[in-house]
Amino acid sequence: MTHSTPDVILQTQDLTKSFKGFTAVSGVNLSIQRGHIHALIGPNGAGKTTVFNLLTKFLKPTSGKILFNSEDITKLEPAAIARKGVIRSFQISAVFPHLTVLENVRIALQRKEGTSFHFWKHESTLNRLNDKAVDLLDSVGLSDFASTVTVDLSYGRKRALEIATTLAVEPELMLLDEPTQGMGHEDVGLVTELIKTVSKNRTILMVEHNLQVVSRLADRITVLQRGSILTEGNYQEVSNNPEVREAYLGSEIETEHKHSAEVAS
Repeated sequence: MTHSTPDVILQTQDLTKSFKGFTAVSGVNLSIQRGHIHALIGPNGAGKTTVFNLLTKFLKPTSGKILFNSEDITKLEPAAIARKGVIRSFQISAVFPHLTVLENVRIALQRKEGTSFHFWKHESTLNRLNDKAVDLLDSVGLSDFASTVTVDLSYGRKRALEIATTLAVEPELMLLDEPTQGMGHEDVGLVTELIKTVSKNRTILMVEHNLQVVSRLADRITVLQRGSILTEGNYQEVSNNPEVREAYLGSEIETEHKHSAEVAS
């Protein structure tokens, strides 16, 4: 029987995925501590999204194990993984563009209660979910946009709504896939602060390209390169690692160091 320490919420053991001779993920041993924001970073093609797909069972591992709260979940189907409390956000958007912000969150709450397809019920039966929906909108700074049609929201606020719909299903572990991808500076700031706010009493595993965001948010960072773990540690340790600098060709790491020095001076 396999054991993990009590403060580890998710653990992988020699997680490997091969596609017709190409090994996309090779012997990855992750250990995600409860209550942490843990970032998975690495150059393009490093295997970050494949790892996410393996954890949520959109892909089946070729070999290795996945443990969640010490339970072996390697063979579970995606829906069963979600019911355990491992919920992925962003890459598969959970929002309906032509419904209001409030309606979107209410539908997510219905999903949690198992009544998502009861649209023929009278609306008054759904009103009890409104208070909870409003609280969730408040937690992500969208209270003033409750009646806004989602398609009219800015990109950053759409991402905030996606976080609210993810929180509605009460995840024990949130997987955030490139939360700031394609955003302007203002939206990046908005979503970074939002992730910081909602991370209290939660565990988050995130794939993120923006190293400035990683430096602000992550308690621990795992660096992947060519499907394997290159190194792990806090931002200072990782950014000072010569192999990490080389993997990133120096550019992003150097820029972030320069930014940090300017802020400090």
